Parts: sequence; C-alpha cells; structure tokens
Amino acid sequence: MANPKLKTVKSVKSRFRVTGTGKLVGNRAGRRHLLHGKRPKIKRHMRRPAVVAASDVRQLKALIPHHV
Repeated sequence: MANPKLKTVKSVKSRFRVTGTGKLVGNRAGRRHLLHGKRPKIKRHMRRPAVVAASDVRQLKALIPHHV
C-alpha cells in the first residue's frame, strides 16, 4: 500500500523560509503591540529576521516537507 501524500501547511510556509544551508528563518516575536515599553534598539533589532530555535526546527520542517 502506498504512503499517503504529505501536504504542506501553508501558514507555516508563508511565515518561514529555508536558507541555502537548510536553516529556517522567520520574523521575530514582540513587534505587534506594547512597543512603547521597549527600547528603540530592541525594536530596531526585531525588524530583522531571526534563525528559528533548534528545538523548533524538527517540528516546523515536518510541516513543510517539500520545501526543506
């Protein structure tokens, strides 16, 4: 019996991208609201994408099987 097809979770695909070396990159958390309490330097650094934590990579790669 054939294995079932693996489907990509489109919300994960739109939020993360895979670099050339296979790392997952996504936007940083904390930029939506309550920004007046954060220092300008912190807000500036949050504009840049961040590499996903190693503990989350395996789970996210399972959700985007054809893009890894």
